Amino acid sequence: MPVFRITEGVYSVGVPDWDRRLFDELIPLPDGTSYNSYLVRGTEKTALIDTVHAPKLGALLSNLEKAGVGRLDYIVSNHSEGDHSGCIPKMLELYPEARVVTNEKCKELLMDSLMIHEDRFTVIGDGDALELGGKTLEFMITPWVHWPDTMLTYLRQDRILFTCDLFGSHLSPLNPLEPMPEMVERAAKRYYAEIMMPFRAVIRKHMERIRRLDVWMVAPSHGPVHAPPDRIFQLYEDWISDRVKNEVVIPYVSMYGDTLAMVERLAEALVSRGVHVKLFNLTRTDIGELAMALVDAATVVIGSPTVLAGPHPSALYAAALMNALRPKTRFVTVIGSYGWGGKTVEVIKEMTANIRAEFIDPVIVKGYPRNDDRSIEVLAERIAKKHEEIGILKA
Repeated sequence: MPVFRITEGVYSVGVPDWDRRLFDELIPLPDGTSYNSYLVRGTEKTALIDTVHAPKLGALLSNLEKAGVGRLDYIVSNHSEGDHSGCIPKMLELYPEARVVTNEKCKELLMDSLMIHEDRFTVIGDGDALELGGKTLEFMITPWVHWPDTMLTYLRQDRILFTCDLFGSHLSPLNPLEPMPEMVERAAKRYYAEIMMPFRAVIRKHMERIRRLDVWMVAPSHGPVHAPPDRIFQLYEDWISDRVKNEVVIPYVSMYGDTLAMVERLAEALVSRGVHVKLFNLTRTDIGELAMALVDAATVVIGSPTVLAGPHPSALYAAALMNALRPKTRFVTVIGSYGWGGKTVEVIKEMTANIRAEFIDPVIVKGYPRNDDRSIEVLAERIAKKHEEIGILKA
């Protein structure tokens, strides 16, 4: 893998992973990913900002050799998750003089997961600095910007902010410095939706601090860098805001067509009222695409038949996903059919409690929806009215 010079004394030495197609055994990776690692060489000391996924150790070591690294004084760990820290134990063997620089919580997690001895750490706090000789690393502790141990590292002289997962994207460019604006915006939104969205309130708080820094480049640990960072900052500020769009997302599953008929009727009724609709068949949907749609949508309608007195397992999965991601959705409801009874609505309502959205009266019918049944049209009218009330749909 090639090494890329960012500026004098600063290099990208990370590794792309074109073939990886699943992250955390959960998240699809249609474009692979990368594990970005950055070398900062001062006149006196050398630091490595994060490492890479353990299976890519050989490529990282090759890049360090190409960069002419003979001695490594510090390994800065911004976050303890294995895709960034997996190589640290081996690196400490190969560079016995190196110390792991991180915060107290990250130290604890690295000791637990990678069995790194306590003597190998230098613990820093919020606002602390590390001098390398003409290069100063400043640390910003940002707990719950993904994990409780997360921190950012700012290279003062070169105005580079190393953000680990924050502002990242699951792309696998050979050259992380290559501009890819259209691909990056979509990939960054997907990454935000899948990983960062549950922490949007915390990110909003830290964005105020980040904006006060003089940043020329944001260098995340996945995907391309952002230089200048204005666009990625603008996108994040929109995503983490409370603003929603005039959109209804309908994740649904239908076994014999009854629920599907309701979904189609609702979609038509909403569109006729000026509401944008996004449909997701849960038996085929890429959950990353669904997560992206949830970022902005004002309303989510889960469509499910009743199976053994409860929601279809695919609908349960969608509800659990929404509950975990906690989008800023304002309204939630359920539509579906049943044969003899059940608790589909109650279960889904309980499983989406984290969203704290207003629950609109559901529409559940027995069997196939009748042509003279106006309940779906009434629901569409209620949703449109709700969108009018919050100012995203003109009356």
